[in-house]
Amino acid sequence: MNTMKTKTNRVRTSVAGTAVLLMLLSIFSFQTYAQNKWSFEVRPGVDFATKKLGGADLKTGFGFEGTFAYRFMPHLAVYAGWSWNRFGSDQSLDFEETGYTYGLQFIHPIGDSNIEFLARAGATSNHIEVEDGDQLIADTGHGFGFQLESGVVIPIGESWNLLPSIRYRSLSRDIDFGQTTTAVDLNYVSIGVGFAKTF
Repeated sequence: MNTMKTKTNRVRTSVAGTAVLLMLLSIFSFQTYAQNKWSFEVRPGVDFATKKLGGADLKTGFGFEGTFAYRFMPHLAVYAGWSWNRFGSDQSLDFEETGYTYGLQFIHPIGDSNIEFLARAGATSNHIEVEDGDQLIADTGHGFGFQLESGVVIPIGESWNLLPSIRYRSLSRDIDFGQTTTAVDLNYVSIGVGFAKTF
């Protein structure tokens, strides 16, 4: 009877040990597979409007963006993030564009160098706020726009990269000023440098 219990305990211990070993191997394999699949980037930039916003001439703007990306193929990733950009104008009004961005990211080595080519194409879900000093005058509500981007990826450490790039962004919305509705287009070129960490 004791011999039977001992054998049963040994079998249980062996099965439990095998299960733990398999679980650890699975976790290790997943971590190895997922290594450097993710990245987080912070990108400050300077913005240059390509046309008037309504009747306002926009001054040089500035802003920043934070995005996460997941690489699901050797050179292709999906990204999503949040951005904020602000423009002054010749009418003493300020315009802020904030919201979400998402799309596809393509990164490919350039020849035999460590520098890689970067291209992004995506959509935005943003809104435009009109401010007079600290007072909010109007808000367009969120709507869809698009962006296109091109640049390079320059490694600066084991898991850190610089991403200088140029971006074109477009957003069309309606602004309500009291009883008046004005259709506006916010189109601008942004030049910035991203700082990205892969993990």
